[in-house]
Amino acid sequence: MKAGVQQVADGTFLVHGSHTNWVILTDGEAATLIDTGYPADREQLLASLAAVGVPPGALAAVLITHAHNDHLGSAEYLRAAHGTPVYLHEAEVPHARREFLHQVSVGQVLRNGWRPGVLPWAVHALRVGGTAHIPVAEPRPFPVPGPLDVPGRPVPVHTPGHTRGHVVFHLPDRGVLVSGDALVSGHATSRLRGPQLLPDMFHHERARAVASLDVLEALDAEVLLPGHGPVLHGPVGQAARQARDQALQAY
Repeated sequence: MKAGVQQVADGTFLVHGSHTNWVILTDGEAATLIDTGYPADREQLLASLAAVGVPPGALAAVLITHAHNDHLGSAEYLRAAHGTPVYLHEAEVPHARREFLHQVSVGQVLRNGWRPGVLPWAVHALRVGGTAHIPVAEPRPFPVPGPLDVPGRPVPVHTPGHTRGHVVFHLPDRGVLVSGDALVSGHATSRLRGPQLLPDMFHHERARAVASLDVLEALDAEVLLPGHGPVLHGPVGQAARQARDQALQAY
């Protein structure tokens, strides 16, 4: 299997892009893609699909945890080129259309430029399309509450804070949680390793991001697939508590 593609459960693959992860869920010949990396990650995204035997046209859906460019990067390409529907939380749909943008600003990055890793991360983000304007023309809200009728049957769970409509995807049958940026295990701008929130500058509403860890604590899963950092094995509730304790100690 190509480097960067890691099978973590039956039909469940974590892919490490350039600073951002995405997840492929397979069921027979069909598949679901959760997040898409940066715009410039497209070649690696397509290679990762090929590595698990999924042509882009076989994708039943693209599910997006939140509409930042490092997660949304190739969503519009897949929609326009292959007719793949792109689904988000209803509060995140206008964000994907770029009616507004809840994303770290250049000013915030510059004010934090003294922190280790921030400037190299910012240079990389610019090079791979972190500030590109690539809205999704026809994003869709999740059609019904509960499990989605797509491969993997993921359950969207609203976890606002990082953005207003951020969600995680729970796969109870596989014991997996795809956590996006609500709970990560590392980042180029963080000295921490293990369960954590992203640094404060990345959150639209930090207090709500901390509160959403309570939601994650209640979910039954033993494998955490974050938007940034390596896979974490062990109770997700314990990981959420550890991240919350760190976040509260910082204030």
